[in-house]
Amino acid sequence: MRTVIQRALNASVEVDKKITGSIEYGLVILVGFTEGDTIQDIEYMVNKIVNLRIFDDEFGVMNKSILDINGTILSISQFTLYADTKKGRRPSYANALGGAEAIQLYDIFNQKLNEVVHTETGIFGAEMKVNLTNDGPVTIIMESR
Repeated sequence: MRTVIQRALNASVEVDKKITGSIEYGLVILVGFTEGDTIQDIEYMVNKIVNLRIFDDEFGVMNKSILDINGTILSISQFTLYADTKKGRRPSYANALGGAEAIQLYDIFNQKLNEVVHTETGIFGAEMKVNLTNDGPVTIIMESR
């Protein structure tokens, strides 16, 4: 499981010219899954994400988590996080988990996030337009393994 986490002043995702998810101050999470990912990977990542201290405290030091600031999350499925660019010029996505397994893990991930922090989402497998104002910019890449 791989994520790209971005601190955002605001963000939204659009599918077919309709907003499917929108947040104010919080995190945008791009998430991809690979063969062998489990619910344990999801639980580990959710715990790390919601406790990640990347928001400024009163002294301008990144000392607060999404829980501390009462922020929200926008979660976007992103199979291209598992692109392999070692050979040729066209990325291979063979390492990305597809289909029913991936959507099931994505749904569980969002459900577990939403148990702790209000979470909005895109639509799995859809052509999405993601709009965000990255705050900082702060961008963190995390993997479960």
